[in-house]
Amino acid sequence: MEIKVNFLDKLRLEAKFDDFTVVADQPIRYKGDGSAPGPFDYFLASSALCAAYFVKLYCNTRNIPTENIRLSQNNIVDPENRYQQIFKIQVELPEDISEKDRQGILRSIDRCTVKKVVQAGPEFVIEEVANLDADAQALLMVNPDTEASTYIPGKDLPLEQTIANMSSVLANLGIKIEIASWRNIVPNVWSLHIRDAHSPMCFTNGKGSTKESALASALGEYIERLNNNHFYAGAFWGEDIANADFVHYPNERWFKPGRKDALPAEILDAYSLAIYNPDGELRGSHLIDTNSGNAKRGICSLPYVRQSDGEVVYFPSNLVENLYVSNGMSAGNTLAEAQVQCLSEIFERAVKREILEGEIALPDVPQEVLAKYPRIVAGIQGLEEQGFPVLVKDASLGGVYPLMCVTLMNPRTGGVFASFGAHPSFEVALERSLTELLQGRSFEGLNDLPPPTFVSNAVTEPNNFVEHFIDSSGIVSWRFFSARADYDFVEWDFSGQGENSNAEEAATLFGILKDLGKEAYMAVYDDLGAIACRILVPGYSEVYPVEDLIWDNTNKALLFREDILNLHRLDEARLEALLDRLENNELDEYGDIATLIGIEFDENTDWGQLNVLELKLLIHVALQQFEEAHDLVGAFLQYNDNTVERRLFYQALNAALEVELDDELDMDDYEANFRRMFGNERMDAVLGSLEGSVRFHGLTPTNMQLEGLDRHHRLIDSYRKLHAARAKAASSK
Repeated sequence: MEIKVNFLDKLRLEAKFDDFTVVADQPIRYKGDGSAPGPFDYFLASSALCAAYFVKLYCNTRNIPTENIRLSQNNIVDPENRYQQIFKIQVELPEDISEKDRQGILRSIDRCTVKKVVQAGPEFVIEEVANLDADAQALLMVNPDTEASTYIPGKDLPLEQTIANMSSVLANLGIKIEIASWRNIVPNVWSLHIRDAHSPMCFTNGKGSTKESALASALGEYIERLNNNHFYAGAFWGEDIANADFVHYPNERWFKPGRKDALPAEILDAYSLAIYNPDGELRGSHLIDTNSGNAKRGICSLPYVRQSDGEVVYFPSNLVENLYVSNGMSAGNTLAEAQVQCLSEIFERAVKREILEGEIALPDVPQEVLAKYPRIVAGIQGLEEQGFPVLVKDASLGGVYPLMCVTLMNPRTGGVFASFGAHPSFEVALERSLTELLQGRSFEGLNDLPPPTFVSNAVTEPNNFVEHFIDSSGIVSWRFFSARADYDFVEWDFSGQGENSNAEEAATLFGILKDLGKEAYMAVYDDLGAIACRILVPGYSEVYPVEDLIWDNTNKALLFREDILNLHRLDEARLEALLDRLENNELDEYGDIATLIGIEFDENTDWGQLNVLELKLLIHVALQQFEEAHDLVGAFLQYNDNTVERRLFYQALNAALEVELDDELDMDDYEANFRRMFGNERMDAVLGSLEGSVRFHGLTPTNMQLEGLDRHHRLIDSYRKLHAARAKAASSK
């Protein structure tokens, strides 16, 4: 994690990281003002808080209340050497906790991350740089042996060279990558989380049987998402980029809708139109891109090559973002390598959906076949030893698709997790199923899995597939676990041979799509210094239903973005119009405003917590529509999980509104005790809101230039690096 420090007045310091700010001072005896804890005090507190976190985690997973658990830490300083200290952590537990849980709680403290880092002894590297922001040296402390050449199936270059090449690409773009976490909880299963130190919203996860393969996976995913603009999907890129020579890519084209908002003739083709617009309801305005919001410019469309005949077809960027999310995108050492990964991912998700929604019972992989892969077996045994039964299934549906499945059962909670992996190689697909299962997860994280069900509607409900797409945590049918399989086991093999194995495998996978009667379209990106591609298979690889283009399009942000960002400047007429749109566009009352308008607010602010219901409530108050506001305050307090401070404000507002709306009550009779209950500052905000002198309490003013929105500016900074690299690459062609 990158922590930037600013020097304040006197001895005060300010550390900024993610969306947080921490201020440190020194005690008066050390010539400070004593206005905040000292740096070493924060360090001491971090280990105590970390220990308490793991106690809380242990208790939460076992439904043990923590109200009567007390924890303290004391540091005992060696009089001969003040840097030699003992940290004594003591825990007071209620008498009714079992001996097993007493020992479990003590063991949980031993897992404290701060404790383990201190015990391991971190190494400090102190260096001078010309510019902190310009120094994009990757923070990848894996140190692979540059002399080694580790080849793994599916990669056209050794892992060491793959990691070096991808790290160099990111550094050249000015992106400082840091590793936020590593996990290796069972043998031969590694995962990690990497992110942009400046813009931590840009992150990926990697997985593999070794730490090097997991790192290569994470870097590859990072580069694929950069190339496909996935980190910035749904976000407003600002007015400068919206009016630049290009918005997404130099080869984009903009097409104006026809008469009566008709679709431009230049976009899509007959095959895709039949899928995306079966009833003729899709209009041009549905396809305005969310990122620029530049409706006057038209529909931003990207060129894809139709694989059946090599013709270029223009797909609206809005359509791709809405329906496909991250499905079917990949980076690789070569185009063929990237294609294999893209197509494998497409089959993994499409066939997984067919299996889960069809409640298909898959055949077990025989033990004698599993025994051929001892490293994978060791990982499975590691899970079994922790008390998690594991089922290994052939998901190829009779040898038709290159797919495997590893399913974990959690007897402690009754939950299950079906993890799928695809690749032309049986072994790689099996390994991916296992590593996907544990990607970024601790053993405690396996306690949140949903139980299986015999209710078919719960499995086939569209949002269940979305949950499976996001992190494979959707609901699975009990019929999936039947011992009577719907298909025979096949020890399949779609892998290629020799130097051109990836090219052969890509051809094989494209061939399967052709046999299914599916058309594929591909875009290739190489202007950032690494090759990546995206493959769309209309009617097959969508994540969200096609109807979302009409009924749940991300560009609904354009109805609200400008007015919400200018909220404090709106007159009554514009507030009424905004309220009308909020009430008549079938929005989720509890959907957050940040997602609705594509702005990365600091989630620790009131803007970051703001949802549709609360915004409507505040507008009603600003318009002096107190009856409507009172109704919404009740709903907010009943269902909204917000901060303590925000809830108290609305409790106070609720009480004040009840007085305001009752002709027999007078505020003068209650104000003194309201102030005693809620405090003067909070009641000043409430009464000011009712009088009109305070508007939209808690929401700091901003505008379309995103004034004061540092988190969003960091996201745009990240995108500007890509935009500049693409412009440079285009000018050199």
